[in-house]
Amino acid sequence: MTLTNLEEKRLYEIERWEDEFFSHVPTDFEVTYQRLYREGFKKLPEKRKQKLLDTVDKFLFYAQSLTLNSRFHQEATERIITQARIFNEEVKEIQDMKSLKLHQLHFIHSQQAAKQRLISLGQGGLSGAGGVLLIGADLPAMLIINLRAVQLTALTFGYDLRKPYEMMLAIKVFHVASLPKGMQKKAWEEVLQEWEEEDSDYPFFYGGKEEVINPSWFQQPLRQVGKAAVITLARKKLIQGIPVAGMLIGATVNYNFSCQVTEVAKNFYEKRYLYEKSRL
Repeated sequence: MTLTNLEEKRLYEIERWEDEFFSHVPTDFEVTYQRLYREGFKKLPEKRKQKLLDTVDKFLFYAQSLTLNSRFHQEATERIITQARIFNEEVKEIQDMKSLKLHQLHFIHSQQAAKQRLISLGQGGLSGAGGVLLIGADLPAMLIINLRAVQLTALTFGYDLRKPYEMMLAIKVFHVASLPKGMQKKAWEEVLQEWEEEDSDYPFFYGGKEEVINPSWFQQPLRQVGKAAVITLARKKLIQGIPVAGMLIGATVNYNFSCQVTEVAKNFYEKRYLYEKSRL
């Protein structure tokens, strides 16, 4: 099927976005930090490193499964389909979302993304206002909220996450979005290559590598540890008994991370949607 002028223009914009978003020139500080991080990680015993990688992989898989099998997910899916029916009454399943026009998908996605960013903002502010328990829960909550943002993006563009292939691809897209800036381009290209080499346009089973997390990814949790330390110090400065500085730091960091995740997810699934449409 031939793409419309608008769709061709959007595909070109995504390709320009790739060039700009993934073109990162590291600063001297970043180069030094990366070197120290790699050296520090290498010093860990091999069994401990592998256990860390396996633990995070399992956490993401379990979080994915729990959210997809929850009543909350069913309701979100129904809401997306209900929104789609405003534009096309024939939409009955998630796969039917692909029948919508691009600007209609953009409208639905913008609502989903805005909601997830707002949740991330509130959760970050709550971690900045709370005690040790809330700060400790910040990292897993942030991971789940933003993994959920990827899931909703996939659903919006018509990809059914009940399929093992789509479940794994969503986790890999989240992995790309949560890597340090300088590591994202390679991971992005690997995910694109894995999808492009898939024989079927609508695969069900996943046949690739199930290990997702790599050592570089752990810089994200380290940043969260740094954020927690800053929040702890900022909480001592109260305005009318409210730790405003801590709340502002927590909300800003989490919101910015959520913006990055939703941006990467949108461009990936939209590019996939357009490529698949052009091959019909």
